[in-house]
Amino acid sequence: MHAPRHHVLSTLSVALLAAVVGVATGRASTAAYERMAPLNQYLMADRQAEIDLARSAAPSAISLHATILVLGRRGYETAEKGTNGFTCLVERAWMSPFDSPEFWNWKMRGPICYNPAASRAVLLYTLQRTVLAVSGLTTSQMLDRTTAAVADKRLLAPDPGSMSYMMSKYGNLGDGVGAWRSHLMFYALKADGAKDGASWGADVRSSPIILDTSHHVVPEPETIFMVPVARWSDGTPAPLT
Repeated sequence: MHAPRHHVLSTLSVALLAAVVGVATGRASTAAYERMAPLNQYLMADRQAEIDLARSAAPSAISLHATILVLGRRGYETAEKGTNGFTCLVERAWMSPFDSPEFWNWKMRGPICYNPAASRAVLLYTLQRTVLAVSGLTTSQMLDRTTAAVADKRLLAPDPGSMSYMMSKYGNLGDGVGAWRSHLMFYALKADGAKDGASWGADVRSSPIILDTSHHVVPEPETIFMVPVARWSDGTPAPLT
């Protein structure tokens, strides 16, 4: 929910490339997602299917012992309680930048698994946005509420070491994007984008690190770095480009 952003998503996390995809798919796609669709279109009728999709975000050695959240009518609910501090869920399109043309794309599904550090702060960004979305607020109202939550320090900066897995081959991070690439995401305090990128060696020749620059209207206090990996969570080869 979470590329060359936002990926697609998300977070994203779940839609890092959403802004780019919106341009590629044209005005028809933009018009289709101007407002929230009926909530049922974002829900998955098969609860076990959503659990399985959430687990596919990370290698089974991690996801089998993680807490699993599923989307309900009032927000995310705990489907299974884990033991390793990780949290896996399927993010929806409202984790895209607020100016993304696919912000309300009911088809987006972004499997993501947060490590313990990210579960303490970054996960709260998803939970907060989701409660606002399912309560029927407009995009502008959600943006105002999220901005206020950051200002009031109800949404805090990522803890050191915060990262997540987005290694599912079954996700849909936007129209025409599909699962995008298998990748890891690392979260840092939001600062100057150019300085952030330089400090990580992002977006330079032969560097595997991508600075997520597709987040335009994103009030949460985070900078996201993505690192594509060569395998999907099930161990099969994944494209790196």
